[in-house]
Amino acid sequence: MAELGSLCVYCGANPGAAPAYADAAAKLGAAMASSGVRLVYGGGSVGLMGIVARSVMSHGGNVTGIIPQFLKDREIMLREVPDLVVTADMHERKRLMFQRSDAFIALPGGIGTLEEVVEVMTWAQLDQHAKPVMILNIDGFWNPLIELFRRMAAEGFLNKAFLGSHTDLPVEIVESVDEVIPHLRARLAAVPRKELEQPVDARL
Repeated sequence: MAELGSLCVYCGANPGAAPAYADAAAKLGAAMASSGVRLVYGGGSVGLMGIVARSVMSHGGNVTGIIPQFLKDREIMLREVPDLVVTADMHERKRLMFQRSDAFIALPGGIGTLEEVVEVMTWAQLDQHAKPVMILNIDGFWNPLIELFRRMAAEGFLNKAFLGSHTDLPVEIVESVDEVIPHLRARLAAVPRKELEQPVDARL
């Protein structure tokens, strides 16, 4: 069965207004490092992205940063990351982040964070992959999105169960960093490794 070797973290390029967001990013990075879970992220040096990456590295963990050329040129890349991949564009970046990750989690963030996590949710909903997707709902940040998903389900736009705590549902919501690694490991333990390696359509 599958194991949690790498985790893709989607999060803001700003720290956010609430100190709890930065605290959660730092705590998650430390938990990943102590658990031997590689961070896969967008390669940035600023905001929650920089906090989680620096936390992983400062606790002796491994980090892969994947950043498109136009952002590298703006000098916001975290150059201390030992495994940096520069892509031609955003589409290649997202595809490589998917390929190199066993699971995905969204911390608080902006439009880019929302777009990235919803994309992998969509692929899961369409049975294009079996990798777990998680939302870390710090201080209720994601509550409006969760309510929107519930409205979609109530109105008949989601035709199967989507959110929950069961291992067979595409998206899990957790409220604290302490839940992240144990819950993802439990979900992956139910997934055959060959299903985890199922490729998403290369055109995406």
